[in-house]
Amino acid sequence: MTNRIGTSDRRDFLQIMGLGLAGLALSNRALRAATAKPLRGLFPIGFTPFTPDNKMDLEGLAAQVKFCNRGGVHGLVWPQIASGWTTLSDTDRMDGTEAILSAGKGGKTALVIGVQSPEPEAVTRYAKQAEKLGADAIVSLPPAGVTDEKALLAYYQQVGRLTTLPLFAQAVGTMSVDLLLEMFKTIPTMRYVKDEAGNPLERVAELRQKTGDQLKVFSGQGVATMITEMERGFSGHCPYTTLADVFAAAFDLWHNGQKREAFDMFGRIQAFGSITPISSMDIMIARGVFKAGTKSRPAPPAPGAEGRGGGGRARGGRQLSVEEIRQELDAYLKPHLRG
Repeated sequence: MTNRIGTSDRRDFLQIMGLGLAGLALSNRALRAATAKPLRGLFPIGFTPFTPDNKMDLEGLAAQVKFCNRGGVHGLVWPQIASGWTTLSDTDRMDGTEAILSAGKGGKTALVIGVQSPEPEAVTRYAKQAEKLGADAIVSLPPAGVTDEKALLAYYQQVGRLTTLPLFAQAVGTMSVDLLLEMFKTIPTMRYVKDEAGNPLERVAELRQKTGDQLKVFSGQGVATMITEMERGFSGHCPYTTLADVFAAAFDLWHNGQKREAFDMFGRIQAFGSITPISSMDIMIARGVFKAGTKSRPAPPAPGAEGRGGGGRARGGRQLSVEEIRQELDAYLKPHLRG
């Protein structure tokens, strides 16, 4: 692995994170593993809905969880890049996590809570809250601006010590295969990676082979290449929430041996993306999940967001209205909408 910043910078970073966190309890991990929901399949990145007066809509967050449970969606991840996590206050994060985990109780959808923050104390707080309230896993982006792979390894080792929950690492930028392999070897809870660094379609074979297929690789970037991803052995996929139930149907068909039917189901998503962007929150309004007038909060481009797929181009060069989206959903996807 290549060091890209100086020793003093790395030392400062490690001091900020804090060394000497308590070790993991093996018995707790074993108990959790015995009762855990499967971390496999479709794990969309949840939107963060806001009211017209720019207040986070906790009811909308809860409705998004219930939508995933109705639709047979295997998991939900919040808050990450597509959630606009950098625009959220500490109160937003804490209240949103509580709303999501409360809404998911008794459901089959696994809930993964993002814990990254510029403040090390907040990382600890978010991870501890996720565990206390019953999250199924946690996920973290790397700290912004840190490219030294020894520092990144130390960061994820510290996050892995915070709870007994399974840890997803979100690989972005220049995070190497060697780094991910070292994380797998040294962090008992890190058995999942959402890989958006380099070319994930090329990296997945090495990650699977060198970990005995024990490091489970999830895709991102809008899941625009889902069929190829399944062919190459990805364990999960993280699209937008808008058509997550249709994505989940394609996943289920593929893994039930109905590969042509899965191809057709994924083709429906691609065709709909030629009508209106499947990244649009307006689809969630058209589907009755979010209230009319729900909006997102503009966020600056996040590291790792480049090249994210799923956008599509609106027909006629304009964004469709909510009513027009509803008509298109009814015309082309209604029999396949489970949420």
